[in-house]
Amino acid sequence: MEHGQELAEEYREFAAQAADSATFMAWSAAVADDAEVLDWLATLPRAKQQPNLVLAAARLHGVPAPGPYAALREALLADGSDGPIRATVLERSTQTNEVGRLATLAPAFAIVAAQHDDAPLSLLEVGASAGLCLYPDRYTYRWRTEGGDVVVGTGPGLACDVTGPAPLPQRVPRVAARRGIDLNPLDVTSPDDVAWLETLVWPEHDDRRARLRAALEVARADPPHVVAGDLLTELPQLVEEAAADGPVVVLHSAVIAYLDDHQRVAFDELARGLVADGACHWVSNESSRVLPSITATASSPGPERHAFVLGLDGQAVAGAHGHGRTLHWLA
Repeated sequence: MEHGQELAEEYREFAAQAADSATFMAWSAAVADDAEVLDWLATLPRAKQQPNLVLAAARLHGVPAPGPYAALREALLADGSDGPIRATVLERSTQTNEVGRLATLAPAFAIVAAQHDDAPLSLLEVGASAGLCLYPDRYTYRWRTEGGDVVVGTGPGLACDVTGPAPLPQRVPRVAARRGIDLNPLDVTSPDDVAWLETLVWPEHDDRRARLRAALEVARADPPHVVAGDLLTELPQLVEEAAADGPVVVLHSAVIAYLDDHQRVAFDELARGLVADGACHWVSNESSRVLPSITATASSPGPERHAFVLGLDGQAVAGAHGHGRTLHWLA
């Protein structure tokens, strides 16, 4: 498949994934059929052509969303080779900090804690962005099940519809330490970084924007320790350091998708090696095609709306909505 066709297909796939954003669904589908816009995108580095990044950069520079595709098209084509949209695309990365995903991660944290006599966990997030997902103990969880709601915790509320035999915890995770690594960590006290985080939230998702603002307040009260670095080279040393504080949990959510195929395989092997050595546990939450070695272990497929696979120590345990809205625990 030629690169132009691959790029068009990438935008078509994103249109399908963005079913809960009418704007992004329409824009991405239109881009996939627009030869001129595809040509403009093709002048960007391959890693910078991704829909989430390009659409967020356009919105940051004034393209109205919700709004017509014509406005996006005009802005991109007028941006040329040295415009502000291109500059933002080249400078920034997709670093969505969706704390709603904690509602799908918390049951996995509870399983790990139970294996260590409920000891407080030493969390280490790869691709941590601003580190907002390092505070699973600071939220109220409402898991809605067929048998009724399960509610634990205090703080901003996170709700999730649950099916299957999920081991829903009776308390929030206990956290001994919080660490993160990112190529370009964002600062919860920086207005520019906060503006970028808000722009990454999809146009119609006012609930997620409100949740992000609440999460920023949580993090500002106790800023996370997130270091700049490459997860493929820095992770073993960070795991060793984190072990001083308790059982280590390496976690990530919608991060490994931004590595190339070779890097994904390398990370998979690295994480499995650390688990095999007893150095850490591994909680992964990625699109089903990102870590195929984990997806292949699923005992049964989750409902189609669960585009993510939740993994624990390299084994699939659940399907999840990409923003944490739903969780289907596998039998």
